[in-house]
Amino acid sequence: MFAVPSDAAQAVIAYSGLEVASPLPGRAVCSLAFVRYADGDLGPYHEFAVAFLVKGTAGARGRVGAFVHWLPVNQAFTLEAGRTIWGFPKEMADIRMDLASRTRRCLVRVDGRTALEMHVRPGVPVPSRRAAAGVDAFTHMDGTTRRTPWTVSASGVRARPGGAYLHLGDHPVAHELRALGLDRARALSCATVDRVRMTFQDAVEVRT
Repeated sequence: MFAVPSDAAQAVIAYSGLEVASPLPGRAVCSLAFVRYADGDLGPYHEFAVAFLVKGTAGARGRVGAFVHWLPVNQAFTLEAGRTIWGFPKEMADIRMDLASRTRRCLVRVDGRTALEMHVRPGVPVPSRRAAAGVDAFTHMDGTTRRTPWTVSASGVRARPGGAYLHLGDHPVAHELRALGLDRARALSCATVDRVRMTFQDAVEVRT
């Protein structure tokens, strides 16, 4: 999670019609994540996500949600299903991960161009929640903004302040993140998760 200028973040997601949340005056939150899915309805695949904390809309479960701005994956079936069923902005990419080393690493390349490389150093153990947490995931594709209720439970969580290193390449998303200052910003916090279970409900169109 990175703190970024609210005005710059709003400009990035303006196409969605949503409004970034600003937990601190003039600052929004941009989250970067990489996940290795091992068992699920969409099969095994790798995924990277760029998301922003946004204000909830009518019908939302909370005051804030997560707007998914960029979501590259490395398998065709999850790409098609994600776009068709939920409207997630998935695109094909070469996503390489090292989750066995002490420092977790992920490299994302699209059409031969490096988008980014992220290294995360695990922190201290965090007690696991007994109940799954719920949040709304917002997406925008083909001119339509959607809200998808999302439930997540995790175990083996380790967290720390800072702890993330980000190298940006020459892909358009890299230029967007560089304009937000992520090429020189220190992460607010980072976390690693050994096992996570996620459930997505049906997407609902949002009028903004």
